[in-house]
Amino acid sequence: MEHNKGQKDTDKLLGQAIELISLIDYREGSVVSRTIIDKTTGTCTLFAFDGGQGLSEHTAPFDALVYILDGEAEVTISGKSLHLKDGDMVIMPADEPHALRAIKKFKMMLVMIKS
Repeated sequence: MEHNKGQKDTDKLLGQAIELISLIDYREGSVVSRTIIDKTTGTCTLFAFDGGQGLSEHTAPFDALVYILDGEAEVTISGKSLHLKDGDMVIMPADEPHALRAIKKFKMMLVMIKS
């Protein structure tokens, strides 16, 4: 997975009206991520998945909100498969196994609040 992270880059976003979907681009055969907010209290990260790409099953210690900006994804949580498209969201519960896969290339925002 490719990362595009840097505090200077994030500082450029402060106090600006920006089209969220334009902050990350697809890359053929890849999953790209870009951290928008990275604080001790939580993170906000954009992802762009090319078709067929995904993240294998894993867990996280905090609830995580996934919001689909573009495209279609399959999100599996504790064995239950969900089909999400533009404008859909799901909250993945802490410590529950989950995975994501691009049905068609898709962009998403992941928000994790640590508590």
